[in-house]
Amino acid sequence: MSLLEDLNACLLPLGIPIETGVFSDTPPDEYLVITPLGDSFGLHADNAPLYDVQEARLSYFNKGSYTKQKNAMIRALLGADFTITDRRYIGHEDDTGFHHYAIDVAKYYGMED
Repeated sequence: MSLLEDLNACLLPLGIPIETGVFSDTPPDEYLVITPLGDSFGLHADNAPLYDVQEARLSYFNKGSYTKQKNAMIRALLGADFTITDRRYIGHEDDTGFHHYAIDVAKYYGMED
């Protein structure tokens, strides 16, 4: 599995349209964009990494109240063993009418033999 596959599997049941990188169609009133942030070998010794740490930012856009869906996403992510490294309200985009909320996540994957 990869981070993007795990995120899609975790978040698809919430019914939010999801894209990677940028939303390609005319955006609906609510959508989620996943942007990969990086991969690292943060936990290793003797030059032999045991885990691949993969990180991404979830940018959630909503034209209405975002709180209920934000809380559902956080519960789903924690329930699927994601580490939430940051959560923040980015702001209201006056030109589009969207509220923008970001959740940064990381997941640790064991190195395959």
